[in-house]
Amino acid sequence: MGRHRGSGTSTRPAADPPSGSVLRARVALLALLGSVLVPLIVAGLRSVLWALAGLAGLALAAVGVWWTLAHTGVLRVLGAVLSVAAPLAVLALYASSGMLGPACLSLALWALAVAAAHTALAPSHTTRQPRTAETPHSPWILMNPRSGGGKVDRFHLAEKARAAGARVVLLEPGQDVVDLARRAVAEGADLLAVAGGDGTQALVAEVAAHHDVPFAVIPAGTRNHFALDLGLDREDPAASLEALTDGVELRVDLGFAADRVFVNNASFGTYASVVADPAYRDAKVHTALQTLPELLTSKDAPALRMRAGGSEAEGLQALLVSNNPYRRAVDSAHPGRRERLDSGRLGVLCVRVGNTAQAARLVRGPRSGSVMRLSAEEVVVEADSDAVAVGIDGEYVTLPAPVVCRSAPAALRVVVPRHRPGVRASGGPADWPRVARLGLGRLAPHRRRGVPAT
Repeated sequence: MGRHRGSGTSTRPAADPPSGSVLRARVALLALLGSVLVPLIVAGLRSVLWALAGLAGLALAAVGVWWTLAHTGVLRVLGAVLSVAAPLAVLALYASSGMLGPACLSLALWALAVAAAHTALAPSHTTRQPRTAETPHSPWILMNPRSGGGKVDRFHLAEKARAAGARVVLLEPGQDVVDLARRAVAEGADLLAVAGGDGTQALVAEVAAHHDVPFAVIPAGTRNHFALDLGLDREDPAASLEALTDGVELRVDLGFAADRVFVNNASFGTYASVVADPAYRDAKVHTALQTLPELLTSKDAPALRMRAGGSEAEGLQALLVSNNPYRRAVDSAHPGRRERLDSGRLGVLCVRVGNTAQAARLVRGPRSGSVMRLSAEEVVVEADSDAVAVGIDGEYVTLPAPVVCRSAPAALRVVVPRHRPGVRASGGPADWPRVARLGLGRLAPHRRRGVPAT
């Protein structure tokens, strides 16, 4: 699974960790200890039984979700009931035995421990430092009036962009986005921008990267995942127009699936097949529930194979390749976010759940054998068919198999406002051995002697 190897040695002593990081590491260790001690003090060794009961409830809930997604008729109804009834039954059992309060306190302490550990390991610089952007003389902005339920009109984006000196083009149905962007560059545009969804942004970003022209994002789509990870204000799309007058420039990566660019991710398997249904746009939940049973349990269900570095996986039902790795699947503060956009690596998430037993084992996380997470510079996706369905930033396409996904490091110059609400210090997943060394004052002592870590 995506290994990192150092390319050299350094004899420069590592700087001591900041006191704030040490304090957060100690808070994390104390909170983790408290999350274990609370149930032990209240219930003694019986707390182990309560923990097992909680895990059993989660496993039954996972089975219920599997039945709901993979079956129809009576099994789907039973699955829906089980997915709700199992956790409620565990909560009722805890409440009747006086363990509900301690269990909630233990969970809260565990959440605090994870959050503190996450921030304690925050590196001092998670992305390349931005530089002041040159003010564009001829900025060009493509706006999709239909994106995000009409955000372009609701926030008066076209009028505000023209007032800032930009040339605005309103996208009409059937127009070729790439052709429009290429013509804009040929006519002298020195900045390309998009007010629309992530799929449209990816198309224009490819043109901007090819011509080494700065690119700007106006979050006027529905989800705006790329804007989120750039730290932009998704609640006020007009605020991003400040990039035209007071901006800084970042260098970020682009992902490629064959010859198609993605700024967020390329999804293979079940999700891509669901998106391919014409009814999905107007009725997402209904279409997914109607389509998934055939995709998950049919003999003709797509089975994918993946190769990335030294890792391989087969029989996959879903595979997500992202432009830079996402955080862990569960991140209560910012689910589905990427730590950085300039690591030069792809994130890979593989899912294989073919029966009830595998669904129940999902509660074990990565150890379940049904979920694999890794990162790599290149990923090869294979299938038993000549073509593979892919959802590229939410847009459905078919690509000839095998599909080679790769990262193009620092390919895109992105101009963003100097002041962005989503910019903050961030850290990696909780690495408890490192947190313990940091909290106890013994963080990587071998580095201080000038020997590189392995």
